[in-house]
Amino acid sequence: MADDFLYIDTPTALDGLCARLKGKPWLAVDTEFMREKSYYPELCLVQVADDETVACVDPLALPSLAPLLDLLLDERTVKVLHAARQDLEILFHLVGRVPSPVFDTQVAARFLGLPDQAGYGAVVQSLLGITLDKSHARTDWARRPLPPAALTYAADDVRHLRELYHRMQAELAARGRADWAGPELKALVDEKLYRPNPEGAWERIRGIQRLKPKPLAAAKALAAWRERTAMAENRPRQWILKDEALLDLVRQQPHDVAALAAVRGVGEALAKRHGAEILKRLADTAPPEEKHRPDAPLNPRQEALVDALVALVRLKAAAGDVSAASLAARAELERLVRGERDLSVLKDWRLDLAGRALLDFLEGGSTLTAAGGGLEVTRRGG
Repeated sequence: MADDFLYIDTPTALDGLCARLKGKPWLAVDTEFMREKSYYPELCLVQVADDETVACVDPLALPSLAPLLDLLLDERTVKVLHAARQDLEILFHLVGRVPSPVFDTQVAARFLGLPDQAGYGAVVQSLLGITLDKSHARTDWARRPLPPAALTYAADDVRHLRELYHRMQAELAARGRADWAGPELKALVDEKLYRPNPEGAWERIRGIQRLKPKPLAAAKALAAWRERTAMAENRPRQWILKDEALLDLVRQQPHDVAALAAVRGVGEALAKRHGAEILKRLADTAPPEEKHRPDAPLNPRQEALVDALVALVRLKAAAGDVSAASLAARAELERLVRGERDLSVLKDWRLDLAGRALLDFLEGGSTLTAAGGGLEVTRRGG
């Protein structure tokens, strides 16, 4: 049975908790939030723990989280999280700063041989041998009172997170990898990650790169408008205009509200409310400047070469007991094929583990050979 935890729902209790945790070298942190009906996440619970204390702090019951936020902004304290991006985004929108430094157990898992983007339950099972009860993962965290079982589930997240932190620190040190995650952890606290960027919203739309220059320009303008509208109304961007409808609009280029309403996924209500704004953005069809155009697609031979590099990275990752994504993503290997060399895979420990092998392969010094039901790297002439 899980240990007891504190439920913090009064200012006095919050002050006492923060006094107890102030100045700690690290704190395990997790959040529960709701976002299904809003652009910005609604913070519903903050879980925090050290080796002696586990607590669930209820933001919906408290007039202010200021003492806790001050604690989390203390740069003397490492904040330990799993898949930290969403938690850090919530905290950034609350205080306008990203808590640092951080230790993300999902990032660290990549350097211990676990799969890319490993979920919390999978990491806990792999490293601690504990199977988590996920029956409360879909809890309505804005509901009050929260069911006791849901609170226990939430408290267990940080209870096991502190154990993961100790285990991972020891494992990374034992393998000489204590500093490997440093650049990725530092990148996680870059505030640019958490500031809304309407001008870059088009990059999230799958299939947009296949558009020709004029509809691509219109799609970028329409995506930026949608993002600003979602922010202003605090509604999910897909509630404003779905991706599929956005792409259909820039392909069909309706010229009046009636034609706009006839596009699948738009309808009369959206056309009536936002028709003028949408039509204005659709008219913004000036092709982007050459320097802003995406790279030309790789040709089939180059794509095949990238496939070979992906295979080589996977072999090197397996040999080094790290995840393939921690070495190089496919997008980086595409840049390598295009001739770029200022790449992460060609620096620091990645250079030793995989980078030199990639360059050697590109220069014809080695090849991939089928052997024993799999692939292996073979030196040419060897």
